Amino acid sequence: MTRVLVTGAYGCIGAWVTRELVGREIDVVAFDLGDDPRRIALIMDETELARATRVRGDITDLVELEAVIDAEQITNVIHLAALQVPFCRDNPPLGARVNVVGTVNVLEAVARRVERMGPVVYASSIAAYDAISSGDGPGMSGIPGTIYGVYKRANEASAWLYHEERGVASIGLRPHTVFGPGRDQGLTSAPTSAMLAAVAGRPF
Repeated sequence: MTRVLVTGAYGCIGAWVTRELVGREIDVVAFDLGDDPRRIALIMDETELARATRVRGDITDLVELEAVIDAEQITNVIHLAALQVPFCRDNPPLGARVNVVGTVNVLEAVARRVERMGPVVYASSIAAYDAISSGDGPGMSGIPGTIYGVYKRANEASAWLYHEERGVASIGLRPHTVFGPGRDQGLTSAPTSAMLAAVAGRPF
């Protein structure tokens, strides 16, 4: 039995991942602190929505996260819960709790159940690369350009050490620009806003 916990399921990427899992007839538990499924509702009909178990929860609470993993018999975690660049910039301590502590909580919860859990899949970001000066290519030897990027790099290092020390397999993906239905906030949401404005005949 495969049963996947998607953290941050009410975000744009989380909603699309949840839809994809439901479409593949994989049991999915949508885990999010929010209680507004509007992004999922944009891309899934009522029948599809009914096939996803929805659980309200806080990724910064390890005890709560572990309880959900056990109660829902989770075998795999796709970790997408995070605060985006503007929110991390406005409130760095909260950004660190959600983005860094939340990721460590996922890795720790899986490490404690490593014999029955599949690899963790998590979202890093292109923001993890060094701040790019004119003419420079992407690198990882300097400092990212945002505090959000610093958090994402910390998550990649945490995942590496959890693999080395605790045997937790994982894969982190570094998306660049995400666009489409549900992409309504964050630094790279402008292309989606522009497309919506064009369809509505509004200037952007």
